[in-house]
Amino acid sequence: MTDEIRFATKIAVLLADDLPVWQRLNVTAFLVSGLAGTIPELIGEPYEDADGTVYLPMFRQPVLVFAGDAAVLTAAHGRALDRGLRPSVFTRELFTTGNDRDNRAAVRAVKRADLDLAGLAVHGPKNAVDKIVKGARLHP
Repeated sequence: MTDEIRFATKIAVLLADDLPVWQRLNVTAFLVSGLAGTIPELIGEPYEDADGTVYLPMFRQPVLVFAGDAAVLTAAHGRALDRGLRPSVFTRELFTTGNDRDNRAAVRAVKRADLDLAGLAVHGPKNAVDKIVKGARLHP
């Protein structure tokens, strides 16, 4: 039996509740890549099977996925920024672009208050992340 590991931080993904399933999965993958790429301490050690085959490392802690409407997403975005946490964001415009350069240009073209968020991801102290995703529900 292993001892339970408790984390002082939390990783949360918040998705628009009106997205089709394929978009929810795609947005989640993009959003968590932003966290993995900028917060190296979130990544554990490589995996290895009994035959010695080595696999890529993954997050060291669970990722909780939530859903909410546009108002919940907008509020969560503002609360994350107010708490000094930098979220990864995915706007609905990104469904029409095909590469990273165009994705960044699409976000840059819109003022913060006008972002049409399809999702966001954030990592931070548990209590702060809980307050950020307040009003959202765990993804079904």
